[in-house]
Amino acid sequence: MLFLMSFSAGSGVAGGDRRPVRGRRWLLALGLFLLAPYIGEFVLGNQPITAFPTLVLLAPMYGGGALLIREVARRTTGGWPVIIVLAAAYALLEEGPIDQMLFNPAYLGLDSFAEQAPIPGLGISASLTQASLTLHTVWSICVPIAIIEAFDSEVPRPWLGEVGLAVSSAVFVLGSTALALMQFAQFRFVASPIQFGVVGAVIVALIAVALLIGRRPAAPVRPGPPRAPRAALVGAAAFGLSSIYWLADLIVPWFAGPWVSIGCWAVLVTGCAILLARCSQRPGWGRAHRLAVAGGALLTYLWAAFVHSAYLAVPRPIGLLGNVVFGAGAVVILALAIRADRHHRVAGSDDDESEDDEVVGAGA
Repeated sequence: MLFLMSFSAGSGVAGGDRRPVRGRRWLLALGLFLLAPYIGEFVLGNQPITAFPTLVLLAPMYGGGALLIREVARRTTGGWPVIIVLAAAYALLEEGPIDQMLFNPAYLGLDSFAEQAPIPGLGISASLTQASLTLHTVWSICVPIAIIEAFDSEVPRPWLGEVGLAVSSAVFVLGSTALALMQFAQFRFVASPIQFGVVGAVIVALIAVALLIGRRPAAPVRPGPPRAPRAALVGAAAFGLSSIYWLADLIVPWFAGPWVSIGCWAVLVTGCAILLARCSQRPGWGRAHRLAVAGGALLTYLWAAFVHSAYLAVPRPIGLLGNVVFGAGAVVILALAIRADRHHRVAGSDDDESEDDEVVGAGA
């Protein structure tokens, strides 16, 4: 958190030179590298406060994945649509080939996927698949990227050079491989070739779609009214809609079954995607709005974490302490990001109406 505070305190650019030093870009990359696992595991309540040192073990996969996705997207004209599609590919990669949760009921202490909407002939849980896609796409990847980018005074562009990109790729591959081996050592489970093949084919297809999107010119902003809604309203809507997702995911399976819950999820995700795409095409949409979407989603994790931590194998007070400490840290980081974003806009470094290439799907 100290390096994030340094971003906020040093958000002004000395001497009128708007070119950030290379060291600052590396700090931004490091911030994303650490923030992704912090949000994805600790703010969510998946890990107790006593396990916080394991952040360094999770960062190569979570943070390395988020950083690579951002760097690839910022080398294209696709912007946020590319980030979102690659984030979905990452979600399946993490929970499929790496930790095999989608294939292994024992990962969650289950005897089978009978109550988790198993996909006939594949032995893959549809419930866990939709949960993995949602959590990792939105919170593990997109939210950290949007928050860290708020600390950057520049129009979104790559932070790493070729060497940095190569190092990040190696860290991601090595970290993911290490975690995969750790999971195998714990469960002694290996999915079938068909399971690996199906999920692998979907991952490759998503990457191909992202690359195609990245080659297309940016969609134009619709001229004239209506203008984009206020960022505060966007953030409130993001908090409300993401909370509805969590509430539905917790409640609907109890009385309607997992497949109805998946149907509700599909309707909600489609509606949110359409709403976000339309709002992001309006004049005035910019980084403040993308940060508002990320902030609203992040705040949802604060209450959802109390549900998750109840299932941790630690005394309840320890779980609650982690919720409070990690939640407070998330609020501080978000507040610093908002402060930095406001400073950049006041300084004229963020032109919301002509800023970048991220129109359709921006800020998801």
